[in-house]
Amino acid sequence: MQLTQYTDYSLRVLIFLGVNPGRRCTISEISEAFNINRNHLVKVVHHLSSTDWVKTIRGKSGGMELGMPADQINLGDVVNHTEPNAILLECFDVETNTCPILPACALRHALYKAQKAFMDVLASYSLEDVLQNKTEITMMLNIPKA
Repeated sequence: MQLTQYTDYSLRVLIFLGVNPGRRCTISEISEAFNINRNHLVKVVHHLSSTDWVKTIRGKSGGMELGMPADQINLGDVVNHTEPNAILLECFDVETNTCPILPACALRHALYKAQKAFMDVLASYSLEDVLQNKTEITMMLNIPKA
């Protein structure tokens, strides 16, 4: 399964905010740190701000920060939220399926189990779990020390 760039950027935003607890961050600094187009990040941040995961503050001293502790942000939930139509095969979607062998094909069942296992593993991790190397991540992204 391949996650979309949108999901990748969403996870990167959460990681950046996670290594900067208690500090308001800007889209521009995340864009620069990850070398991502700022316009793409605006859409991602807007979407994330509709959840409890990211809190945005407008104004001169505005920015964004995690809206809840990193250990309460479930990676499976994030991926489900950013990949609402994660369909591995056409036959997974009843409305668009045109496969003539669907009733006899066991591939669908095998791939469904694989996708479920993938999501189950993600659901077993929180954002805090992937922030184990905060110091190294901070250095690699050239984030100034507080």
